Amino acid sequence: MSNELISVVIPCFNQGKYLPFAVESVIASTHKAIEIIIVNDGSTDDSLDIAYQLKTNHPGIQIIDQPNGGVSKTRNTGLRIVTGK
Repeated sequence: MSNELISVVIPCFNQGKYLPFAVESVIASTHKAIEIIIVNDGSTDDSLDIAYQLKTNHPGIQIIDQPNGGVSKTRNTGLRIVTGK
């Protein structure tokens, strides 16, 4: 198995209910060199709060909060800061 860093961008808009499942599924991956970037796209639910709660348990998570711009803009925001493949 490669130790190459893999970046996972998780765009999030009003999906607080599902965000923990998405993050935990990435963390449970067999590949351990993972960078997780959550991009909150102007959510009006508790998505941002949940992202910060997840970060307390997994300090390596990066969180970006931006005004709503749509899923493409959200993905591109995350892609600008990735350091892995």
